Amino acid sequence: MKPLFPVFRSRILSISLVLAGSAVMLSCSKLNDDDNQNVPVAGLMAFNLAPDQSSLILTLNGSNLTNFPLPYTNYTGGYLSVYAGNRTLDAYSSTSSSEPIATASANLEPKKYYSSFTIGANSNYRNVIVHDNFDTLTATGQSYIRYINAIPDSSRPTVTIATGGTNVVNQQPAFGFVADFVAIAPGEVSIDIANGSTIDADRTITVEQNKLYTVLLTGLPGTTPATEMIKFIQNGALTEQQSKQSSARAAIRSN
Repeated sequence: MKPLFPVFRSRILSISLVLAGSAVMLSCSKLNDDDNQNVPVAGLMAFNLAPDQSSLILTLNGSNLTNFPLPYTNYTGGYLSVYAGNRTLDAYSSTSSSEPIATASANLEPKKYYSSFTIGANSNYRNVIVHDNFDTLTATGQSYIRYINAIPDSSRPTVTIATGGTNVVNQQPAFGFVADFVAIAPGEVSIDIANGSTIDADRTITVEQNKLYTVLLTGLPGTTPATEMIKFIQNGALTEQQSKQSSARAAIRSN
């Protein structure tokens, strides 16, 4: 049975990444649950990147993840505080399906952060859940960037991410591939994706030092305008002092 609204409350969770010596530690005070301070929790950010799903209902172990269905190219606006452990994420079409169109399970570890992406089209969908490895990154003045290939297409498009004329990323990812965060110089960053036929999009964005970004490559080849195929969000920031906390809430930038 499809979940109904109103729903289980969701809490926006801020990122606080603290530089302690050479190690980056998560601020424990930012990962808590209002119902029980002793229950271990993780942070989860969820995206709807399924082009033919105008909105999705997402549930985690049967409880609704958001207060409203999540429109296409939208996300939870930040990391939600969720119970740690083995969790199952289901995605339902908000208009027709009484059964999930995609499901995936993952072991969410306490005090760690994760992203989930619902991708696919034409009755072929999947949920991709990845660990956002902030604990391996340091605040060195660089920016960090990654991408997901959420464009349903049988070919492997070439993805390049460059700054100052030098490619930091030059890959041919499979559909559903989520890259690791890589360091990149702050400033203008050029992003390009092409497959020689139905996909040919590029854009330039500006990234700031010590901040983390996820590039969203999405749309239907041959029908989605090139200007709509590359979007991005800011996940948060690495900080050298705990007092300089940065919110993970951000809007998808589409132009």
